[in-house]
Amino acid sequence: MQEKEAISIKALKAGDREAFAAMVDAYSPKLYKLALRMLGDPLEAEDILQEAFLKAYRGLENFRGSSKLSTWLYRITANEALMRLRKNELDTVPVDEPLLLKDGAEVPRELKDWCCLPEAELMSVEAQATLDSAINSLSPTLKAAFVLRDLQGLSTREAAEVLQVSEPAIKTRLLRARLQLREILSSYFTERMERISHA
Repeated sequence: MQEKEAISIKALKAGDREAFAAMVDAYSPKLYKLALRMLGDPLEAEDILQEAFLKAYRGLENFRGSSKLSTWLYRITANEALMRLRKNELDTVPVDEPLLLKDGAEVPRELKDWCCLPEAELMSVEAQATLDSAINSLSPTLKAAFVLRDLQGLSTREAAEVLQVSEPAIKTRLLRARLQLREILSSYFTERMERISHA
């Protein structure tokens, strides 16, 4: 992830409005995308973005520079989105428990693959909607790790910094998120392949 360090931290801390406006302009698109991916609602994402920048403005004097400005802003935005998600659904999935299917069986290590589907099928509106729905079905902690790492392109270390957890915890959450998504998408694409073959 490329850092936009042209923004002066000193100017931000001094209350320079132009520096703050430059920070908002530079980081709004990525932070909005993060909030939108986590919440799935454009209005809520805008609300989270405003809250994040308000918290950043109020907390600038406490920003020590031990992490990059972008990491700090991601952390604030992710925390705001996680709090909103947890209000909507209780996150009770411990990270170290085995991943279970709806019928209570443990997720198999070998799941059906959809490698042979045409690219157009993978990118269809229906497939995208299924993927979005699958991502939204993840628990808040798994969704945060998946969105930051796989959708926003942060490194494991950066995602760990943002969520303030260890790198092994990020890797575990990411594995669990990918397995859950793979289970949902495998079922979807298996059904789609059957429909195509019988058409």
